[in-house]
Amino acid sequence: MSPHAHIADAIKAPDLIRLERNLYVARFETMKVYSTLAAVQGLLDSGRIGPEATLIDSSSGIYAYALALACHKFGLKCHIVGSKTVDRALMLQLRILGATVEQVEPQPTLKLDQSLRVARIRELLAADPNLHWMQQYHDDIHYDGYAPVAAQIVAGLDCAPLSVVGGVGSGCSTGGLARALRAAEPGVQLIGVQPFGSMTFGCQHLEDPGIIIAGIGSSIPFRNVRHALYDQVHWVSFDYGLSGAVALLREHAVFAGLSSGCCYLVARREARRDPQRNVVFLAADTGHRYVEGVFAEYERALDPDALAPVAIESLQQLQLPWSAMAWGRADFDPARFEPAASGCVAPATAEPALAH
Repeated sequence: MSPHAHIADAIKAPDLIRLERNLYVARFETMKVYSTLAAVQGLLDSGRIGPEATLIDSSSGIYAYALALACHKFGLKCHIVGSKTVDRALMLQLRILGATVEQVEPQPTLKLDQSLRVARIRELLAADPNLHWMQQYHDDIHYDGYAPVAAQIVAGLDCAPLSVVGGVGSGCSTGGLARALRAAEPGVQLIGVQPFGSMTFGCQHLEDPGIIIAGIGSSIPFRNVRHALYDQVHWVSFDYGLSGAVALLREHAVFAGLSSGCCYLVARREARRDPQRNVVFLAADTGHRYVEGVFAEYERALDPDALAPVAIESLQQLQLPWSAMAWGRADFDPARFEPAASGCVAPATAEPALAH
């Protein structure tokens, strides 16, 4: 066994685990390390940043850790504008790794939290133009790091027929995987998972009465989300995500985060609906930061066999706790979509033509 040069190289790749006959999980310790290493290496190689650069970005957790690791490996400085969801364990790691971290005040909504973090970054850039904003939400350099993950999936279980399930978030993980997998097999299906309250696929009008599922939704437009890559979209509530995370641990001993619970519910259903198709879902991180908010509440977890989505044909029909829609690789502009208080009323060009 050859030693790794840095811990980031050791933890960047997922473990591919078979859960059922045609159901697999790509289980990451922390998902965004692969893409962040590739992005920073590309910036250095192209000369966009120098060896004395300070890299800055906003994060609710996973990306902050990935960026701090990348900066540690390459000897760069790192500054994170974080949300209050950055817990003490992660905060201590970031600071010991050499990153400077500031947290915005807690906000009642995802929109206010993300907007405040971005506004703070713009203030910092105005004061110091030598900072380099990584823009995980907008710079497509973050797509490049997922090609090796796609190669690992192909080596492990081939890519035809295959469905990939993952939280949408910035769009890079699921989008990068789909792009790489479809280079060999265009029929690979991509299923995106969203929280209620996210505008990315037109659900900003429905707030989850639970908590914000950090990292897989958005309250501001993300340029890295390429809507035309997605075949289906599922919106999953906090309570159902909790139930999925508990079931994943109980049934398969996989200790993963809240978004992984959402993806497990969706992937489990898809695998059972089509036994001839392999289904792999992304478990973006471990369950450690969800111990109190999710796993300590395991007794109220619902039986996953009793949970099913409501199939919708229009964004006007979105409803809690779980909605599913055939997206049909349609284009969509969330910035032009204006949901009304009692439903979704969109300009004629805003809602996609959907495959049913």
